[in-house]
Amino acid sequence: MTEPRWIDLNADLGEGCPWDQDLLPLITSANVGCGAHAGDADAIRRTLEGAIERGVVIGAHPGYPDRANFGRREMTLDAPTVERMIVDQVKGLEGLAGPMGAAVRYLKPHGALYNQAQRSAAHAEGVVRAASALNLPLLGQPNSHAADQAQRAGVAYFTEGFADRGYRPDGSLVPRGEPGALLEIASEIEAQLLKLAAAGFTTICLHGDNAKAVALAELARAVLTREGVLVRSFLGPR
Repeated sequence: MTEPRWIDLNADLGEGCPWDQDLLPLITSANVGCGAHAGDADAIRRTLEGAIERGVVIGAHPGYPDRANFGRREMTLDAPTVERMIVDQVKGLEGLAGPMGAAVRYLKPHGALYNQAQRSAAHAEGVVRAASALNLPLLGQPNSHAADQAQRAGVAYFTEGFADRGYRPDGSLVPRGEPGALLEIASEIEAQLLKLAAAGFTTICLHGDNAKAVALAELARAVLTREGVLVRSFLGPR
């Protein structure tokens, strides 16, 4: 018997947005912010509690400590600095999750840090070194510096696509602020979901800071279910 197709749905949570609890029943993996680019300890704890209650797998979502720009302004840092920054943030998240009986099970950088790790060897090196030091698998885009360096370092790497972001012909994301960067029309998002699922991506991201995130997650669930694609965590039960 052929195994059913499946895909993971993840969302960036713990950043202080008011709809985190509404998103949790619709996703299978939660990228929980570490408090540097957004959110605070109370928001993070509430997200962790909700994820534990619903059996959602928890990942770390560290970003640049630049709250004014929501961690979306690029920074020029060397690999050791990137590694230390990530490890420190994830250890802080683990310090909140551990007493609640939860484990942080993967790493997904946020915003500009994520994007730079896809195309900059130095940033990718820092991210991969952090994942290795923390013994965590890494989420990122295929055919990127992060993917290449993770493979060389023996770090498990899972490919991620974006339901609500535009892509360039080379597979990179259209930068925010440029035309076509954000998808808002339901038919376009549906087509993107089907394309990503057919291409074999492991997980699809739904941006948790999008005011339409819950509706987007509901759409994603409906489309994937209609197409016979199971929605499940890429890491299995917690």
